[in-house]
Amino acid sequence: MNAPATTEPPVVVIGAGPAGLAAAAHLLDQGIEPLVLEAGQKAGAAVREWTHVRLFSTWGEVVDPAAEKLLAPTGWTRPDPATYPSGGDWAEQYLQPLADVLGDRVRLGAAVTGVSRTGRDRIVDAGREQQPFVVHFTRADGREERVFARSVIDASGTWATPSPAGGSGLPALGERAAANRITYRVPDLKDPAVRTRYAGKRTAVIGSGASAFTTLAYLADLAKSKNGAGTKGVWILRRGISGSTFGGGEADQLPARGALGLAAKAAVDEGHADAVTGFRTEAIERDTDDRLVLVGEDGRRLDAVDEVIVLTGFRPDLSFLDELRLGLDERLQAPVELAPLIDPNQHSCGTVYPHGHRELSHPEPGVYLVGMKSYGRAPTFLAMTGYEQVRSVAAAIAGDLASADRVELTLPETGVCGGAGLFDAPDAAEADGGGCCAPVPQLVQLSAPAAARASAEQSPADGCCGS
Repeated sequence: MNAPATTEPPVVVIGAGPAGLAAAAHLLDQGIEPLVLEAGQKAGAAVREWTHVRLFSTWGEVVDPAAEKLLAPTGWTRPDPATYPSGGDWAEQYLQPLADVLGDRVRLGAAVTGVSRTGRDRIVDAGREQQPFVVHFTRADGREERVFARSVIDASGTWATPSPAGGSGLPALGERAAANRITYRVPDLKDPAVRTRYAGKRTAVIGSGASAFTTLAYLADLAKSKNGAGTKGVWILRRGISGSTFGGGEADQLPARGALGLAAKAAVDEGHADAVTGFRTEAIERDTDDRLVLVGEDGRRLDAVDEVIVLTGFRPDLSFLDELRLGLDERLQAPVELAPLIDPNQHSCGTVYPHGHRELSHPEPGVYLVGMKSYGRAPTFLAMTGYEQVRSVAAAIAGDLASADRVELTLPETGVCGGAGLFDAPDAAEADGGGCCAPVPQLVQLSAPAAARASAEQSPADGCCGS
């Protein structure tokens, strides 16, 4: 059945997070009706799962201009642009008011299960581009519904699909069986139950980005607290320790982001965490005391831990887009034109080239992946990047190509931008005549050595790599 021809269908936006709601605001600014489908029961559902984590970007960098324009008539004012919101602040003080202004244009509890061309699966060519899109979604009570769309903007992010502990990109052997002792999120240690789970325990933290830094700092604080004696972190890195391991430090143009790296370094230096480098997890086993033992691909078996926190990044869920003709990079799972611009082998957060609708387009006209999802597995995304993406995409959908092509964006340089497992080629450190990537992994299990500490204190301003 074709969509009704009497009125033009809306642009469907998948996800009521920062990029999705900003997309809706920009579409309205272009005179286009949006319909936002959000699987959660509140706007910013994914952000609300890390309410306890403070952003390393200020309010001045996480509010979209079109959204602020839409909010202004309600009396909303942006919080102090120089202060740093937590995830909870961002959700309650910005995303929720924005969703409230959008009103019925946001449907909550609507989980998208499939997107296609009306009456055309991905094989059929005839009349394909003349058909509207059809979007299937499921309500919280299990009811299945569909809606037609003139275009689809997927801003659903990657939060629901974290990467596993296994060094091969697959879950480590035994990882699923140990699920009750593994988490893939930064723990909220202000929650008494969560605090009890980690207090006095030995916890492995796998990862090297901002989330891992935050977790190591949290565990160190817990170890120094009244009831946290015996708390110990075991920091598992797939690469070695170098000056870039801890990010941009004091040279970072996002000071709060640099502080995360310095806090992680302090956790190691002060003995609250031991660093295990060059370790790729192959299996997670249980010992006779029901504790977890991480086994590396090289055969090493680490001392047993009580808990494991896996922070190895995220990956896009492409399953509900299977009937669309997407052009994705084979490595990053990002749009093919965008992938070389965000390749973490070459770029940090601050060196990503400004991009818009052209780099985000696919062989299927009218489909765009934006926000975190547009970056696929690349870990270098910042909110302001997403806001510029959706501004360009909304202008392109409206037919204003001059505005859509006028992409301008200045990003802060340096910081924690590397991802796990993307920089392991032995030649990586020499590829550009002394670039920012770390050397070949060193197999050690100890606190950061003096040489590494000295190197970290002199980390380059354009540090871009992690392990």
